[in-house]
Amino acid sequence: MADMSASASLAMTHLVPLAKEFDEDKVTPGVLGFIVFAVMALAVWGLMKSMNRHMGRVNFAEPDDKAADAVAPDAGKSTA
Repeated sequence: MADMSASASLAMTHLVPLAKEFDEDKVTPGVLGFIVFAVMALAVWGLMKSMNRHMGRVNFAEPDDKAADAVAPDAGKSTA
């Protein structure tokens, strides 16, 4: 356990001077933020493309009343 805290304090001593080089008022997402944003953009693009393809296959025409009556003439009767 003592080795772990010693190595952690050694790492902190080396990282603190590096942290002071950065401007504390400047926050940027960095490369990881760009990669996450790009992956999300590609996912949304793929979902929109898939949705457009599926919406193109949907038949929006309503059936005629006569055809609906002929298919189910006893729709209002129950057997229970």
